[in-house]
Amino acid sequence: MERCWFNHFFYNWVFMSIKKTLKSILDIFRPLLIVFFSIFFDRKYLTGRHFDKGFNGYRWSIRAIWTRNILRLAPPLPFPAGLNVIVSNPQNLSFHPDDLNNFQSPGTYFQNFKGKIEIGRGTYIAPNVGIITANHDFNSLDGHTEGENVVIGDQSWIGMNVVLLPGVVLGKKTIVAAGAVVTKSYPDGNVVLAGIPAKPIKNL
Repeated sequence: MERCWFNHFFYNWVFMSIKKTLKSILDIFRPLLIVFFSIFFDRKYLTGRHFDKGFNGYRWSIRAIWTRNILRLAPPLPFPAGLNVIVSNPQNLSFHPDDLNNFQSPGTYFQNFKGKIEIGRGTYIAPNVGIITANHDFNSLDGHTEGENVVIGDQSWIGMNVVLLPGVVLGKKTIVAAGAVVTKSYPDGNVVLAGIPAKPIKNL
């Protein structure tokens, strides 16, 4: 029992020592790394908790440069994003740099070539979420309807496989259950939505 406790303590100490050493090295080279990443990304996204307080931002940046800018496996974006993330028009997308993690979720689809998508601070978006600002025109499927902005309030959580349709506005602290299709707005927030079409099932 004592040996098990000692091993746990020892490995924990080694891990923390390595982490502290890496952080010290990163602190030295941080300004140079930001200058380098600025060649590929808009500098306003190279800040926040993922760069200032941890390693994730640097890891995501290196991966995005390799897959999107060098190998050209997907279109480059002005911010680090996973290979399977699709953004129709980065200019029509607004979010806080602290929430860069949302663009690492595989299969996320931000269709915003005709409308804007606004993601509130502290919001979490799960894999395979689709946010749509324009539907196909029923009378001419080659075309699209006019774009309608989609707004997600602060501190919301959009579950896996959710679809948000054009014009949807979700207020602060809205939770959308996995697999839901949100067809209308719930601007007051503080609610859990579920189902197809999504309806309130619980107030927060």
